[in-house]
This record gives sequence, C-alpha cells and structure tokens, in this order.
Amino acid sequence: MAAENIPHVLLIEDTPSLARLYTEHMRKENCTVELAETGAAALQAIAARVPEAVLLDLNLPDMHGLEILKHVTQENLPTSVVVITAHGSVQTAVDAMRAGAFDFIVKPFTPDRMLVTVRNALERQRLTRIVESYKEDFDRKTYCGFVGASLAMQAVYRIIDGAAPSKATVFITGESGTGKEVCAEAIHARSPRGEAPFVALNCAAIPRELIESEIFGHVKGAFTGAVANHDGAASRADGGTLFLDEICEMDQDLQSKLLRFVQTGSFQKVGGSQTEKVDVRFVCATNRDPLAEVEAGRFREDLYYRLHVIPIALPPLRDREDDVVAIAEHFLDAIAAEENKAFNAFAADARAALKAYDWPGNIRQLQNIIRNVVVLNDGEEVTLAMLPPPLNGQGAQGRSGDGAATPFSVVGGRSVPGEGAAPDDLVRPLWQIEKDAIEQAIALCEGNIPKAALLLDISASTIYRKRIAWQKAEESQAADAGTAEEAASA
Repeated sequence: MAAENIPHVLLIEDTPSLARLYTEHMRKENCTVELAETGAAALQAIAARVPEAVLLDLNLPDMHGLEILKHVTQENLPTSVVVITAHGSVQTAVDAMRAGAFDFIVKPFTPDRMLVTVRNALERQRLTRIVESYKEDFDRKTYCGFVGASLAMQAVYRIIDGAAPSKATVFITGESGTGKEVCAEAIHARSPRGEAPFVALNCAAIPRELIESEIFGHVKGAFTGAVANHDGAASRADGGTLFLDEICEMDQDLQSKLLRFVQTGSFQKVGGSQTEKVDVRFVCATNRDPLAEVEAGRFREDLYYRLHVIPIALPPLRDREDDVVAIAEHFLDAIAAEENKAFNAFAADARAALKAYDWPGNIRQLQNIIRNVVVLNDGEEVTLAMLPPPLNGQGAQGRSGDGAATPFSVVGGRSVPGEGAAPDDLVRPLWQIEKDAIEQAIALCEGNIPKAALLLDISASTIYRKRIAWQKAEESQAADAGTAEEAASA
C-alpha cells in the first residue's frame, strides 16, 4: 500500500509509559502513529496533518482534552476522535459524545478493546471519504460524451473511472441507442492508452465472409479482390483499444479465432502464415443478453468468460429520471446551430411529453425526433404540437382517410387500444410499424427521401430497398388473393 494511503493516528497522551504501551499495541494495525504529550503539541500536529483517528486523553498538563475535541468539531475536520480517560463517569461520557467524540473508553482497557475501537474509527473515515466522493460524482452533469446526472448514470461513470486505468476487458450491454460506443470511447479516453488508436468494428454491419479480414487483415491474393496487403483492426489498434460492437453477431467459426487472439494477443492475417503480436485492450458490446446467447449455443461459453471481465450495463433512457430533458436540450442546441434555427428551449407541455414517453429507441430515437422538430419547424421554443406522433398525443397511425379513429392512441408514451379497438388490433407486425414510420417521414419531408433518411438515421438506399420489397410483397399478396378468389368462384 502506498504511504499516502496508510491511515494516520494521533495519540495524545501525557504519561510516557502509557504512550509507549498504546504505541506498541498499535503496531498490529496498518497505520502510522504520531505522539503528542500536550494539548498545544496536539493542535500543532492536527494543523500540520489531519489524522484519520485521534486517541485523546482528557487530562492533559496544559488544557482539558475536551477543548481539542471541540476544536476538531468546530473546524469540521475529517477525523474520528476516541476519548480515553481514567476518570470515567456517565457525565464525562455524555459531554464527550455531545462534543462530537466517535467513541469513549475508560482506563484500564485491554489491547483488543483499544484496537477494535481504532479500527472502527478508521473504517468510519474510510466510508465517509467514499460517501464524499459519491457526492462529488452527483455534480457531474456531463461525462466523456455522456449527458445526464441520474443515479443510474453516476454508477456507470464510477465503473468507467475504475475500469479505465486497467487493461481488463470490458463487456458493455444495453438496448440499442443507449450509447455503448460512447461508453467504449470514454473507457479509452480515460485510460493510459488515451493517446493511442481507438478502433471500432461493428460485427453486425460487416458480411460474414469479410469480417475475419476486417479484424485480422489479409495478404495479397488471399481471396478474390485481395489485390494488396491489408491491415485489419487488430493491427491498427496496436497500443490502443479495439472495440467490437455487437459481438454476439459474430460467426462461431470466427469466435474460436477471436478467443485465441484475446488469450495470446497474436494472430495471422487471412491467407498469411506469419504470426503477428499486438498489445490491444478489448472492449465489447451487445444489445442482446450474452448469457442467453451462450445457453442457446450461439456464443461460445469460453469466449464469454474471457471477455466478460468488467461488465457495464447501460440503463435505457426510460430509467434515467430527468436525463431525457437534459439530453434533449443538448441535442436542441447542437442541431439548431447546425440548421441555423433559433430554437433554444422546450415549452412545459413538450418537456412533460418527453419525460412521459418510454423511448424504445433510446437516445438515438430522441436525437432523431429533435432533428425532426428543428428541421420541420421554426421558432424559439419547442411546443407539444411540434413533436411528431406519438409524443404529441396523437395516435401512432393518425386517422384514416374517412376520419375514423385509428385503433391506437398514446397514453404516457405507450401505444394503447383506442375506442372500438378489436383484440386483433393490440399487436401489429414489426415490419408494418417500420413501414408506417418510414412512409410518415417521407410524407413529412414532402417526398424527399434523402431528407427522410437523414431524419431516420438510415441511408436513402435502405429506404429504396425496403419500398421495393414492400411493393413486391403487396403484389404477391394481391396475386395470392386473386388466385384464391378464382378458386372460390370455380
């Protein structure tokens, strides 16, 4: 233990034989002991260095011990005072405790009684320091790219603080849009590797036949299209951090190679025979339950336990108290500046709607909605009417062409059955919800698909591809319906 972390005890005792005896008892404890034989010497010692604990004799040659105790209390010094005296009485004990003493023991006492009391006093100060550090953390409104001061996020900040200096692998879990990559970047930035490369790789966004090359690299001629040597993420992250996002999407054949890489730090490029060794800190993330993936046989158990060293569970936005408003204000300022708009605040009804909604898409969804509001509206204050459905209180599907109410309305941010809703209307296919959201965005953007894609945070090609797929599906359904109708008439 570093010298500055060893607790310091001040013994205030004017009898030399007892001072030597108490000091000898204290040798069993992992602490330093300083002796003061007078009240004046004790006050000087406290001024020079505030001890974690004080053993205070009340009968001193130059003053009464209670004066020192009152000085410690009045100055609010971070120390625990244990009063020791041969003149024990109920009144003396009451006076000492009223003056702020941590404990009170009467001479003569056994070494064990003394040591237990000192340990308790030191433990109290240790816990007090922890509480004070938590109080400091509660003041953090922003942290390494995160915005939010909720208790759930303060716990995340503390884990990052503790994990960052280590080389231990961190496994981040959380719903989509909760900020897993921001968390990985924070771990890297606060680590000794902060100036080295941070390389992120999304295992779900890369085709299976290419992901091994993206991680380990390949040599020229390793496969069709490999016209030159290529350094993978492992090589580029040497000395820094390799972030593997959506790790549970990785093919099982590649999982075994990744396991060896994590264990040894060495790998071979695709098509190569030379073993390379790198110094990489691993951070992984997934929006799935990794243990459920292990139990289902889709994720290797040995790889899971190799990677799951320091877990960080990011809370969904709905569990982050008032953070949603702070994050919305952050996005509003940034996006309004980008779009040269005057927005600078939310009206009370808009703030209430933001807090009431469940945010299934978490922070990413919130960012998209704020961008939607800023792009499609003008003003200085965001009102409830400017928010898109379902936040503005309208049904997720609006109204049908004949003005009839749709089967769904929004209450407290949740879609619930409306008037006259049939039981079969309680659940809609996910593809249909996605289709409605995309078509609504296109309508709001007056048919401008690239603009709708920007607001939805997807590529325009994705929208074109999905619309073609929906058209084919509708044509197929119409053909099937026609065939069934012909069969019935026959």
